[in-house]
Amino acid sequence: MSHTVITKTSGSDGGLNLGYTRTIPGLLKMGQMLALLVAFLCVLCAMGWTSWAAFQFFEVVTLWFFLVLLVFFLMHLFRLQGKMPCINWPLTEFFHYSVGTVLIFIASIIAVGKGIGVSALVAGSVFGFIATFLMAVSLWTSYSVSCGSHPTGAAV
Repeated sequence: MSHTVITKTSGSDGGLNLGYTRTIPGLLKMGQMLALLVAFLCVLCAMGWTSWAAFQFFEVVTLWFFLVLLVFFLMHLFRLQGKMPCINWPLTEFFHYSVGTVLIFIASIIAVGKGIGVSALVAGSVFGFIATFLMAVSLWTSYSVSCGSHPTGAAV
């Protein structure tokens, strides 16, 4: 006579991972999304643009990386990385942070140079620099996860 025991643990294999919002990577992603959204809205609502091309570049960069961060955040929140094991997610996020840090930094430098005299444009570029700093921190932490030293388990 065999007995079958079925155990169900709540939240371990599906559903929302609300604990991610309280981790350092989760808080960094939320801070980046907030800074990028505020930067985008500052430039979008500003009147008196001195250079259309520069601020359209700033808008495109901030909106694009906001949307990609939102996708990464939702993937962590809903635990979707485990359902797609064919993608190396730490390396993908490392690549995203490296490109995003550089492009947002360049866009913020251009925005602060072209937005002199218009306070909303300067505020947008300041939030761009804040997002750059937060992305650099995330780049550093994702580097230690994806490219850092991996212990072999051998006793020395």
